[in-house]
Amino acid sequence: MTAPDPTPPERSPEQEAAARLEAGRLLFAQDCRFYFGASKLDSLPPADLPEIAFAGRSNVGKSSLINALTGRNTLARTSHTPGRTQQLNFFNLGGRLALVDLPGYGYAQAPKDHIRRWTALVNGYLRGRAVLRRACVMVDARHGLKDVDREIMSMLDAAAVVYQVVLTKADKVKPGPLEQMRETVTAEISRRVAAYPEIFVTSSESGQGIAELRAALTELALPVAPSA
Repeated sequence: MTAPDPTPPERSPEQEAAARLEAGRLLFAQDCRFYFGASKLDSLPPADLPEIAFAGRSNVGKSSLINALTGRNTLARTSHTPGRTQQLNFFNLGGRLALVDLPGYGYAQAPKDHIRRWTALVNGYLRGRAVLRRACVMVDARHGLKDVDREIMSMLDAAAVVYQVVLTKADKVKPGPLEQMRETVTAEISRRVAAYPEIFVTSSESGQGIAELRAALTELALPVAPSA
């Protein structure tokens, strides 16, 4: 009698894509809670989990995106007032991944000493955190890349920290201009050494791109613990 072939059959690209989306859905449906806030580099939490940082200009929608990814309305505090987030906020997602909400950059109306402190905190964290697996650089789809975004990306290039551009507020842009914006940003980041080539186009309001971003970030998480 011929022994059964232990090799599982290959999945089609469509099946692979569906499996990635399902893995992302399952991870981001897990318990996610705030566990640490750091206002100084010497007070960061233990580096126990792979971390995904969310960086971007003030009021670009970082906190709204974290809430949309996790399916919660109030996990990360949102505000219409730029510069409200003033520390690194760490969230534990299912014991497999840490999401880090960074202070927004580029808010010129804040006191200068605050701006210097936030900038040093964000840049120091992004350059020196060993467990940082990826930085998501959030860019408003209505406005595109600004010089302050390019400064952050240049710093990440120099530090060899992989980052990925995520366009936010896509629901506020018509399809034609939105696609043109995506192509423009893609062309610019293609010349950068640490930029991940895939851009995600998202909307926290409509849910556009949220499932796909979950799937991509899930690939950076700790593996599922084996059953006892």
